[in-house]
Amino acid sequence: MMKKTHYVVVSLALAGGIALGAAEASAEQYAKSQRGTPLTTDELFQLYQGRSWIWKDGAGHFSPRQRRFTATTGKGTSYGEGRWFLIDPGKLCFRATWTSKDGSTPALSCFSHRKQGANVYQKSKKGKWYLFKHAQLKKEDEYAKVRRGDYVANRLEKTKARLANR
Repeated sequence: MMKKTHYVVVSLALAGGIALGAAEASAEQYAKSQRGTPLTTDELFQLYQGRSWIWKDGAGHFSPRQRRFTATTGKGTSYGEGRWFLIDPGKLCFRATWTSKDGSTPALSCFSHRKQGANVYQKSKKGKWYLFKHAQLKKEDEYAKVRRGDYVANRLEKTKARLANR
């Protein structure tokens, strides 16, 4: 028997015109993430420290030094500077001041993480769970975009200089 939460997810997916197979996969991923256990702060630290998360229009770097967080977005039209931190159970957050040509504003972003076996699930900003990292990393995993090293520093300095000259 399908649980009520699964029924709602599948029904909403069907109403949105998504094929049944995709809806069932989404419901299955949601169910797996809910049965999993939150990552510990040590597990989260190992996933992110000293790495950069490459986004469609920029990247964010999670420095292990003083947990500094830096980011650039919009092809160098804005940047963020702040700190990243971990909250039990299984939540990564970063608080940064984001600066663009229009000024600066503070923002807080958080992502919950759960594991089932060696698979890691993440809750998106829209509140949906998805498979973030397979036990054996796959190139299509979102975590494949989390790379060791600082992919932000060079672009950050160029973006700061460009915005200072406006």
